Amino acid sequence: MGFRIWIPRSDRQKILGQIPASLHASFLTLLPLNYDETTLKTIEQIDVIWLKGRSMARAFEVEHTTAIYSGLLRMADLLALQPNMDIRLHIVAPDDKRERVLREIKRPVFSLLDRGPLYESCSYLSYDGLAEISSIEHLSHMSDSIIEVRGICTG
Repeated sequence: MGFRIWIPRSDRQKILGQIPASLHASFLTLLPLNYDETTLKTIEQIDVIWLKGRSMARAFEVEHTTAIYSGLLRMADLLALQPNMDIRLHIVAPDDKRERVLREIKRPVFSLLDRGPLYESCSYLSYDGLAEISSIEHLSHMSDSIIEVRGICTG
C-alpha cells in the first residue's frame, strides 16, 4: 500500500528473515521523525509502524507472547506524549485474547488520557483479520482504510 515500515531494531533481522528480499526496501533503519527524545524512544519500541512520507499513519502492537497491558501502555504513552498526534492505533493478538484486549483497554488508567479514552483511538485486530487482509487481491492498490472497511477491527 506504499507505506514504509518501522520495526524495532531488536526485532528487525528476525522479521526481515521471514519476508521476501524484494520487500526489504520498504523497511526503515531510521525513523524520519522530529520529536523530542522521550517520544522517539517510545515510538522506536512500537512493534510495527506504517509511515507515509514523514508521518505515522498506523501503529501496531503485536501481543502474542507479551502481556497485553504492555502494548496498551506503549500506545497510551505515545498519546500522552503527543496528544495532538493523528494516528490509528491497533493491538494485534490471537482471537482467544480478544475479550482480554477489549477489557484491558477500558481500565481507568487508559480511560483518563487528555485526548479521551484509549479505546476511542486504539482497536483490536485479530490474526485472522490480518490474514484476511493479506489475502486480498490487488492489496497494493488499496488504501489502509481497508482495515476498517472490511470490518475486521473492533474497539
